[in-house]
Amino acid sequence: MVLHPADPLTSLAHGIGSQHDLPISPFYAFAGAFAALFVSFLALGLLWSTSRFRGGRSGLALPVALQRVADAPATRTALRGLGLAAALAVLLYLLLGPDDPAHNPAPGAVYVLLWVGLVPASLLLGPVWRLLNPLRTLHRLLSRALRRPDTGPDTGPGHRRPVPARLGQWPAAAGLFGFTWLELVAPDPASTTTLLIAITAYATVQLLLAARFGERWFDDGDAFEAYSTLLARLSPLGRRSDGRLVLRNPFHGLDATPERPGLVATVCVLLGSTAYDGFSDSPSWINALQTSPLGRTPTATLGLLASIALVATLYCLCAAATRLVSGPHPGPLTAFAHSLVPIALGYLIAHYFSLLVVEGPRTVSMALATDNAPEPVPPLGPGGLAALQVIAVVTGHVLGVVAAHDRSVRLFPPARAVAGQLPLLALMITYTIGGIGLLLN
Repeated sequence: MVLHPADPLTSLAHGIGSQHDLPISPFYAFAGAFAALFVSFLALGLLWSTSRFRGGRSGLALPVALQRVADAPATRTALRGLGLAAALAVLLYLLLGPDDPAHNPAPGAVYVLLWVGLVPASLLLGPVWRLLNPLRTLHRLLSRALRRPDTGPDTGPGHRRPVPARLGQWPAAAGLFGFTWLELVAPDPASTTTLLIAITAYATVQLLLAARFGERWFDDGDAFEAYSTLLARLSPLGRRSDGRLVLRNPFHGLDATPERPGLVATVCVLLGSTAYDGFSDSPSWINALQTSPLGRTPTATLGLLASIALVATLYCLCAAATRLVSGPHPGPLTAFAHSLVPIALGYLIAHYFSLLVVEGPRTVSMALATDNAPEPVPPLGPGGLAALQVIAVVTGHVLGVVAAHDRSVRLFPPARAVAGQLPLLALMITYTIGGIGLLLN
């Protein structure tokens, strides 16, 4: 247990911390959240009777010259080289640097710059990890060195097999769970030995599967590519279905989220792990870990699994209730899964903003000049941080209500569309109570 919250080791030893003494009235926080949800729900029911989001068909085309630069082989090669060089630097720090996150930037690069930094990067620039992913680059280099084609017939030596459609994003969900377990449950997540073992094991599995299925494996099989792509659905910068680079309403990108197997699991892992992170440093849970007969790691693992399972169970019950109220639908479980993405984003911002702006620059400073790394300085006072966290959570839920309403009026008859959203509204309220409750506990 970390005894000095101001110590820069705190966030890396625990994973990602949260505050429990924020100076904001719980009454006003909950009242404002409920008001925002109810007002948005009523306004949508009265004023929004037809679907307005067009998925991948929408967007204002950017200049052709800009797209040529973005798609140029030199640009993509430079980005791949940057990602590979950063990965090699992290490995060198893990192999040769001190086993102390206060003086080694590698843990911060993994838990802050990669995990947390992908949130604003994907929101602003789109699915950037697809181009930076060093595993994808290594796979290309190995394929060229071994002269193995990456595409071809499904049979025959040297050819890849197609990725089974039933897998969908399940591998990415499993990978995200593994990473959050490493960050939040593992006994010493910032240890260089722990990180080396985890990175080596993950890279080996991914490269072997890519050798089996081809580069397409990384689209849904790599946890960080799926994570970045999912968040990039809310980016104003995207591509139409015809490949044009466009500026768009983020709701259009969110509406284009493919309904694939494992999508619900991926979003629920993000939501559940963030919820567990907010609860894991509460005194009651710390006491449970210390007194559990199972030991700390098994108990924490069960806690993380229970948090994810609770989020998933509530969503599945909501999907079943929606189908009961609105009538049969072939895919009620995945039809509204995209509406959970803004909620997950709100939780990520609420829990991780302070860590990114404090530990991110410190990690970069350590990498450039280890002895001169500045001490972390909070970017906002307690009041400002509390307001940001509550606004992020509530805004995420309101955006989720909008996305769910638009999908509902598209799928169901007008007489049932609004009624079918009542279970979704109940789900949003439940998630809101939990999210704000964790922030203001």
